[in-house]
Amino acid sequence: MKAVAARHVRRELLPGQSAALLQELHLLTRTGDLNADARRKLKQINHFFGLLQPALDALGRDGHVPLAIDAGAGNAYLGFVLYELWLGPLGRGELWSVEARPELVAQSEARSARLGSERMRFLPRRVADLWPAPGTLEVEGRRVDAVVALHACDTATDDALVLGIRAEAAVIAVVPCCQAEVARQLSGADALRAGVGSLWRHGLHRREFAAHLTNVLRALTLEAHGYEVAVTELVGWEHSAKNELILGRKTQRGNALARRQLDGLRAVLPPLDMGLLRALDAKDH
Repeated sequence: MKAVAARHVRRELLPGQSAALLQELHLLTRTGDLNADARRKLKQINHFFGLLQPALDALGRDGHVPLAIDAGAGNAYLGFVLYELWLGPLGRGELWSVEARPELVAQSEARSARLGSERMRFLPRRVADLWPAPGTLEVEGRRVDAVVALHACDTATDDALVLGIRAEAAVIAVVPCCQAEVARQLSGADALRAGVGSLWRHGLHRREFAAHLTNVLRALTLEAHGYEVAVTELVGWEHSAKNELILGRKTQRGNALARRQLDGLRAVLPPLDMGLLRALDAKDH
């Protein structure tokens, strides 16, 4: 993507989105320009918000005070945009940004103080540390309405899914990043039986197949736990190779058909010690 000069930056922004916030996030330069890498990142964040906005808006109806968790938040770019475009105008609700690296948490806390984002909270924790205890849906004494994760690396995406499913969040939305857990197991598995292993015999195919399989299992797992799921492209492949959005909205307690499909798929695969499935198998039994 090409850089955008300051005088043309407004056309890249969403309604209500401020150049001041983007400068604070270092997505705009001091002179207000948008360089190529920042433009690519901003496009991903803004498209994520655009696809998520109808579900988020529904959470704030009838005076409800929503709580959203940005899991594996990194620099919290997504969280600050969600706050400015959703919770700020709503006038109520909180956004918790969860990030294990304390230096990034401290950086985000300082940024929040400068911006006056009073209803943002920053937790220096692993996402898995927030999983609800057995017998409760609450996270630190609170019910969670939405869990989002943008490019949480490898199994951190699954940690976010477990958090949302265990808390029975109304909305769960993830854009997975790199994912190697399944690929590692396929490479070492006695998995060439019945010719099925031909699907991943070559290293390139194994990485691609494992990434696809991982996201199929994620979507089916959400459906089995009562979510209506949409899987869509986040942005064009020219902007990012990691651009698959999995969006789930809780509509029922569980889905027996999806559960059978998930169990059937697992039965024809080599045994996979996938953290997502292990954590939820424990929950379901």
